[in-house]
Amino acid sequence: MTSRSLLRVFAATAMLAGCSSNNPGTGSQGGSGGQSSGGSSANGGTSSGGQSGHGGSTTGGTSGSGGASTGGASASGGQSSGGGAGQGGSGSGGTGGSFGSAAGGQGGTSKTGGTTGSGDASVTGGAGGANSGGSPATGGAAGAGSGGTVAATGGTKAAGGAGGMSGGGGIAPGSGGSGAGGTSGTAGGTGTQHWVGTWTASPYVDTNSSNTPPISLSNSVIRQVTHVSLGGSQLRVQFSNLRGNGSLTINGAHIALCKATPTVDSTIDVSTDKALAFSGTASVTIAQGKEVWSDPIDFIVPNQGNITISTSFGTVPSTITQHSGSRTTSYFQSGGTTANLAAANMTSATSKALWFFIAGIDVMADASAVGVVAVGDSITDGRGSDTDKNNRWTDILAARLQGNAATAKVTMMNEAIGATSLAGSDNTTAQSRFNRDVLGQSGVKYVIVYDGVNDIGSSGSSFTTLKAAYDDLISRAHAKGLLIYGATILPFGGNSYYSTGHESVRQQVNTYIKSGAFDGYIDFDAALTDGGNPPKLKTEYATWAQTDGLHPGPAGYQKMGETPDLTLFTK
Repeated sequence: MTSRSLLRVFAATAMLAGCSSNNPGTGSQGGSGGQSSGGSSANGGTSSGGQSGHGGSTTGGTSGSGGASTGGASASGGQSSGGGAGQGGSGSGGTGGSFGSAAGGQGGTSKTGGTTGSGDASVTGGAGGANSGGSPATGGAAGAGSGGTVAATGGTKAAGGAGGMSGGGGIAPGSGGSGAGGTSGTAGGTGTQHWVGTWTASPYVDTNSSNTPPISLSNSVIRQVTHVSLGGSQLRVQFSNLRGNGSLTINGAHIALCKATPTVDSTIDVSTDKALAFSGTASVTIAQGKEVWSDPIDFIVPNQGNITISTSFGTVPSTITQHSGSRTTSYFQSGGTTANLAAANMTSATSKALWFFIAGIDVMADASAVGVVAVGDSITDGRGSDTDKNNRWTDILAARLQGNAATAKVTMMNEAIGATSLAGSDNTTAQSRFNRDVLGQSGVKYVIVYDGVNDIGSSGSSFTTLKAAYDDLISRAHAKGLLIYGATILPFGGNSYYSTGHESVRQQVNTYIKSGAFDGYIDFDAALTDGGNPPKLKTEYATWAQTDGLHPGPAGYQKMGETPDLTLFTK
């Protein structure tokens, strides 16, 4: 799974954490994704520790979601921003949601979706109710202690020391946990910086047998490559056991730059290799249903850089948290140990294009840096793009944003899951996971909703149903001070989704998206349609190895990424 206007978080807790598989499954025809989908709950993990200014003393904070959050510390004569709940404050955790299962239907095949938490209540003092998908706590009051997070704006300088900023930042949808004092020191940045998400992957359970790990993950090493949007010099990594049915043990984890181009691979630049820590130690056990952030680490990554995460696992639950729509090859070694984490390559390892247990990367960025979150199905998750080339439409847009002076500090986060829908209470719908996947991301200011084709083509949903879902997301985004943009649904003539009735609903939905209900819109339909009767994707945009009339190919994703007006992200 708080207002992104509040997410210049120098506070303690950080908790957050998208569509089809690369392989078509079996089942119903059509569908935007072809993999099993799973949602994610708003259960949280541990946030990284805040740091006090020189000579500052720590004050107890409250944690969210089972993890120990760290309170910000006041410097001598002053206070550090991002401070947690005041001394003596106690946290009141949100309640865990109920789990259910979802059925998806994308990408030529329908798949049974995974289960996810639903309905985490916000902690005392936080805004947001018990929304499906879990609502992160917001705005916990300092001094009062009762859960929530404090939106920080930077530590204030005081006599005797500079106010430190929260090293952990972020938000924690809470369910208990005890506050821990921040550590004394000067690390963690300055009062002019904050955490902002630069890479995300929505975690879920995939029951499609073609998307199982190629080896047993217990006592294994996995090397996984991620592609960030905005670079930086300090970051933290989120690991997720959100859907696990038991604890997950990480014996060690390293990060390094992958400089292979244009296709990423298992090689790393060993001179950049660094070990991650978790509350100061190399290992961590993540409880069932939780997520954790690594400690902040100094690490230089350029815009559109590739960060390789190599992880040595101990005990792994039988129900695995993953993201099958990685479009990126991962490398698996049985019997691996922490000694293998810094290897220059893993070319002899077993490989498969899936991600496991990784869910986010935040960078410490200038206060003016903000994030865009795209939520949707397998089209946003990049089914039909090229494996290992990072050419989803969101990747194309991210490069445009950073190449444009006015939007150079805008990040791009992809929170799409294949074979999922917009509307409903199933755990993988956009409505259910909006709180965690969108509102729960560090530094978010803008939202792009490109979702609804599976509702129309697979579920036969009415315009009224989709309109109500859009209105719900708009309302929740506005309540958190975010700008939310709708994207028109691409034509699907030539795919089994097409019927005159379904086309009528698509036209009604697209008219509504452009009506002014959203804060703006992106007209993917106009950019890629052939304008025929029935309308289809232009051939040059529809073509890929498994052309299906529903998912664009690489040229189509390039066109989609070139379509948004960048001034939308200067408002």
